[in-house]
Amino acid sequence: MIELTPEQRRALRAAAHPLHPVVSISQNGLSENVIKEIDRSLLAHELVKVKLYGIERDERAGLLTEICDRTNCAPVQQIGNTLVLWRPKPEDSEVRQAARPKTKSMTKKQAAMAQEGQMPSAAKKPPAKEPRRRTVGASARTPRATRT
Repeated sequence: MIELTPEQRRALRAAAHPLHPVVSISQNGLSENVIKEIDRSLLAHELVKVKLYGIERDERAGLLTEICDRTNCAPVQQIGNTLVLWRPKPEDSEVRQAARPKTKSMTKKQAAMAQEGQMPSAAKKPPAKEPRRRTVGASARTPRATRT
């Protein structure tokens, strides 16, 4: 668990004030999936809020220390059912890549064509269409008959 000086804690509390909770802990308690999500959030954001639902007051302090021990982060603040956690971002770019969600990658053929400077036909954009002009109908040009 990381220890913070009072000045660091004060600055982090101020920075966490406008944040919304990114992880919620409720009926199932502190499961492995919740720990992984907190770890992922700390990798991405450095400073996160965790919301607790239905957990007794006596259990909250123990839960905070358990989270901090398992994720190697520092407890910044505990206000009611909300915990604020901080862990500095690692400098290693490979660790940051692990935190990012995986996206669909190009096929080998598409990558080879992109490397040669050719675009696959599916990636080409169709030509832009001209904007449609509004025409005025015949009924708009003639005056309406008035009742007498």
